[in-house]
Amino acid sequence: MAPILTQAQLRRLDEHKYSCTGVSVMEPPLQVFWIWLAEKLPLWVAPNLITLTGFVISVMTSLCVIYYAPTATEEAPPWVYLANVVGIFAFQTLDALDGKQARRTGSSTPLGEYFDHGCDVVLTASGAVAFACVVRIGETPDLLFVLTTLTFLSHYCSFWEVYTTGSLRMQVIDLTEAQALIMAVNLVSAVLGPSVWLYQVPLLGFTYKAVLSAVLVVATLLKIGSCFGKAIAAVLNNGGASAGGTSVLRPGFPIFCHVALACAFYMNSSTNLFQNHPCLYLLMVGIAMAKVSNEIVVAHITKSEMPLFDVSLLGPGLLFLNQCCNCVINEYGLLWACLIFVTLDLTRYCVLVCMQICDHLD
Repeated sequence: MAPILTQAQLRRLDEHKYSCTGVSVMEPPLQVFWIWLAEKLPLWVAPNLITLTGFVISVMTSLCVIYYAPTATEEAPPWVYLANVVGIFAFQTLDALDGKQARRTGSSTPLGEYFDHGCDVVLTASGAVAFACVVRIGETPDLLFVLTTLTFLSHYCSFWEVYTTGSLRMQVIDLTEAQALIMAVNLVSAVLGPSVWLYQVPLLGFTYKAVLSAVLVVATLLKIGSCFGKAIAAVLNNGGASAGGTSVLRPGFPIFCHVALACAFYMNSSTNLFQNHPCLYLLMVGIAMAKVSNEIVVAHITKSEMPLFDVSLLGPGLLFLNQCCNCVINEYGLLWACLIFVTLDLTRYCVLVCMQICDHLD
């Protein structure tokens, strides 16, 4: 298979240094637990194996939620929500341990950073959809589409910000707090049932689901706005160049294409495919966006330009084209085909990038 990375990109990879600044509210007390746990790990355990273990556990538990609530309106058995709490906690903990293990063993490399972020973006796809199922957001289809799409876009923007500034900057309220909130929501659904989110908040007149969704929508919009603000600042101050000397606006085009196609299909489906199979459609969209998120991570660590077009656009693109042709192909069957395609395409990309980086570092 043709290589993904050029020799020039691999040479620039040698110059890359991981940079992270800031601390979130919950991180300091959790660091005590993470450091204690990291010291218990055998030195022979590879950091990337730790990342992969947490990733597999969390993906399996989130897909389990989606299996029992395929339209995000069903009530799953309580053990499903509890399993998802375990999965998120396992990923959060192991994701914090992999970097510590890498430093303990002297095996910190750009491969570890790419592998870590690659797992993050894939888990965002399944995790965001699973969260919607836990709160039964599918009973409001418009809200389901907007909230999950904004979540995918917000996560992409996090990497766009790193691409622009050259450093991962933790906010006061960040991923650790979001994961804690999701675990708490799953726990409430397990104990009281997901119908509890449909009750009205005293004095406010809104349901708990509406309040929770509003908070999340505002948070994601603020994150997206922050990213755009940094991109505009780079245009004004650095002539549009990122910390790596690349265009800060270029990453906006591929994600715009994905969001535009997703919205166009959602608003015009003649067979109500989204209303009947929302989780399946959102998984396909999320995995397709995960591919371009992987590409912007690669662009960051290799100090290279972000590709404008990607084959992952074929997923939402074929659905929209079929829609324009009066659905000459069964939409449900085509949706499954697109989901399988974007999943295989993402897997192929990640495997090839990891293999190339491994060969280069060796």
